[in-house]
Amino acid sequence: MRHLRNAKLVPFVIGALSGWLPGTNASAAQAAATPPAQDHQAAGRSGQAQLSLDFETYRIRIEPIFLKQRQDGVRCYDCHSSFATRLRLEPPLPGKSSWTAEQSRRNFEVVCQLVMPSDPLKSPLLLHPLAREAGGDPTHTGGKFWASQNDPEWKMLADWIRRSTQAPAAAQAALHSVGTDAPDFQFFKTTIEPIFLKQRPGHARCYGCHILSNRSFRLETLSPGRADWTDDQSRRNFQGALQQVVPGDPASSRLLIHPLAPESGGDPFHSGGRQFLSQNDPDWLAMAEWVRGVRTGPASRSSGSTAWIYVTNSASDTVDVIDPPTNTVVQVIRGIELPHGIAFSPDGTRVYVSNESESVLDVVDRKSGEILHKVPLSARPNNLAITGDGGRVLVGIRAEPGVIDVIDTTSLKRVNSIPVDGSVHNVFVTRDGRYAVSGSIENKAATVVDLHTEQAVWEVQFDSPVRPMAFETNPDGSTSRIFVQLSGFNGFAVVDFAKRAEVTRIKLPDQPGSFGIAEGRTGTPSHGIGVTPDGKSLWVASTFANAVFKYSLPELKLIGYATLPEVHPLGHSPTGSVPEWITFTPDSKVVYVSNSGAGSVSAIDTNTMKEIAVIPVGEVPKRINTLVLR
Repeated sequence: MRHLRNAKLVPFVIGALSGWLPGTNASAAQAAATPPAQDHQAAGRSGQAQLSLDFETYRIRIEPIFLKQRQDGVRCYDCHSSFATRLRLEPPLPGKSSWTAEQSRRNFEVVCQLVMPSDPLKSPLLLHPLAREAGGDPTHTGGKFWASQNDPEWKMLADWIRRSTQAPAAAQAALHSVGTDAPDFQFFKTTIEPIFLKQRPGHARCYGCHILSNRSFRLETLSPGRADWTDDQSRRNFQGALQQVVPGDPASSRLLIHPLAPESGGDPFHSGGRQFLSQNDPDWLAMAEWVRGVRTGPASRSSGSTAWIYVTNSASDTVDVIDPPTNTVVQVIRGIELPHGIAFSPDGTRVYVSNESESVLDVVDRKSGEILHKVPLSARPNNLAITGDGGRVLVGIRAEPGVIDVIDTTSLKRVNSIPVDGSVHNVFVTRDGRYAVSGSIENKAATVVDLHTEQAVWEVQFDSPVRPMAFETNPDGSTSRIFVQLSGFNGFAVVDFAKRAEVTRIKLPDQPGSFGIAEGRTGTPSHGIGVTPDGKSLWVASTFANAVFKYSLPELKLIGYATLPEVHPLGHSPTGSVPEWITFTPDSKVVYVSNSGAGSVSAIDTNTMKEIAVIPVGEVPKRINTLVLR
């Protein structure tokens, strides 16, 4: 049903549909007339919801949706403040364009009756305005506002509901805590506070307004003659800032959302102006890092993690570390400009990163995140791998005629450069540790190297440049097949390792589609491929589909796909997230996909093929790998 063109037509339509007009079913009319608060089932659900849904997030992010003008200028508010619907909103006070805190609290109590905590797909609030073909209710008198579950508003509401597993009391306790799991004071003092004093072009300083007594976030007035705060003042500023954040969740933190431009996900209005035009602003990223509780230092094991997901931010100088149990960034490694490949020592004490800007291999202490050593390479590197025993790091060199640099991990010196066919974009080590395989874009070749002799032993030539690869093993651990992605092909080639030849190609489905052109990625329609650790499935990312596909092994039967986040540029149609690389948790239950165009990593349940988290990371995340602690 189209949105209503004139609000005066609404009473008749709602009445007809609700059984309020003469001649309608009496029981339906009686049900419609029953106040929602007297519905014991709804009341029970409401009590449960109110115990776990966050009110501040509701007021800042959710409630403005009800005031947003839809097609033909109609708002949710226009109907839901006038008629006896289940979602009955308070009318704002005369002369006001929004609700008071008390009114918002009453709206919140009503909204809670339409929500099933942690389960968006059982929440009428999300299903009623959602298109039927996308899983919504058959009809909604006010029209269908959301064509799919990928609509940004729908996803925002769904995220709010999914996060409703912790009671506000616990959330408030976390908010006011200054313990190891709360945002860090020293990081606040050295990195965050200077932002409030910064002169941003075309803007007054945050400090200029936020020293006023009527501000919800108030800063201490600087002492005469001082350009910064005393330690005591900083601690009071810190306590005030904590009132404006939801620890671990920048997207729900008013400190970050209020001064952010609306088209980038910020609040509709900030009297101090749009201090941050996008979520890629360096100061906004620093604040987000602080709110997430991130420290440039040891990754915490408080979650009991036995594995971490590392992603290199290819257009930055950082590497983000994700904790799978919480799906949050718990560490940021800094100081590696243009990081490319990443690998780990078997004991988990070292992280190896190929550094394109300096043509070195950076050796990083895993606990502290500090760079321990820089190993000079023969030329600019691309991807890397490590041998099974951890004794050698193999670095692909992106220069002709093509070599793999061999770094001894004891002496931390380059001890060999193995000639291969063409400059090396990617290099892998087979699971049995016997071979390395390099891929060349320029020479369209995959070269297999015997790691015992450190010599190339055979290769496969393709008709297109070679991109990422994944490996399937035989029961004895030897390699059975290589799955190879190629430039210009939305799918993958299959190489029989014993036959030393390509045996088939598998094209991904045409639908979903329509992505990749605006993003300028038609040359790499499919990028990112991996075999689960249990060897039961192959996952293949597609830029054209903005999705990742699942195939069974060894049958290579298509099981299904999971969609990836869309990017919504201002004034343009949505674009894809441009997936790049894939890795898994050791138990094969979650696949992680780096979204280079969205600045995020998607976590997807491999069984349900549903996205369970989107984790913001740095600029253009690409190579991604799993560190398993044993």
